Amino acid sequence: MLNQIPDRRLASQAYEQLLDLIMSGQLPPGTMIQERRLAEHLRMSRTPLRDALLMLEHDGLVSRPGGRGLQVRHLDLDGFIENLAIRRLLEPEAARLAAGRVPATTLDGIRARLEALLAGAMERPGAPDRAEVRSLDDDLHSAVVAAAGNRQMEAIVRTLRRQTQMFDPRSMPERLEDTCREHLAVVVAIADGEGEAAAAAMRTHLDGVRQSIVQRLARVA
Repeated sequence: MLNQIPDRRLASQAYEQLLDLIMSGQLPPGTMIQERRLAEHLRMSRTPLRDALLMLEHDGLVSRPGGRGLQVRHLDLDGFIENLAIRRLLEPEAARLAAGRVPATTLDGIRARLEALLAGAMERPGAPDRAEVRSLDDDLHSAVVAAAGNRQMEAIVRTLRRQTQMFDPRSMPERLEDTCREHLAVVVAIADGEGEAAAAAMRTHLDGVRQSIVQRLARVA
C-alpha cells in the first residue's frame, strides 16, 4: 500500500503536466500520443504516464478512434454545443448555491483581476492576455462550483469545462469585454448573496459564449 502512494503522486503530476500541454495547445487536437516521447519530455517512467493517460481518457480529453492508439480529442461544434447545454443546466444552479458562500477575499481578488483585464482590453483592443483570461476563467468557475457544496456536480462541471476549453472559445478577442462584464455580474450577485441573480448571470454568460461561437463559425462558413 505504501509503495502505491508515490505511484499515485507521480501519476497525478503526469496528469497535470499533460493537461497543461493539451490546454496550452502544445498537444493540439488530433495529436497521436507517443508514450516514449512524452515520458522523455516529462522525465518520468511510462507507468505513471499510462495511469495519467487513463485519467485523461476518463475525462474525455483523449480518445481511441477506431480502437487505435490514444489521440488528443477533437471536440467538434456539435460536441461543444451539447457540452455547453449540460453546463447550462448545472452551473447556474451551482452559482445559486454558491451565493454568499464564496470567501470575500476570493471574490475581491477575482473582481480586481477582472477589472484590470477589462481596463486593459479597452486600452489595447484585440490583444488580450490569453494566459490570464484562461486562469481567471478557471478560478471563477472553479470557486463557484466548489462553493456549491456538491462534489459530484463539481467533478462533472470540471470535466465538462476542460472539454469545452479544448474547443478554445477564448480564441475570440471580441468576446473579452463581454466575458469580463458577465463574470463581474456573477461575482457581484454571489458576493451579495443573491442566489437567483447569480444563477441568471451565469446563464447569461453561458448563452453569450454559445451565441458567439455559433456566430463566428457562421461567418467562417
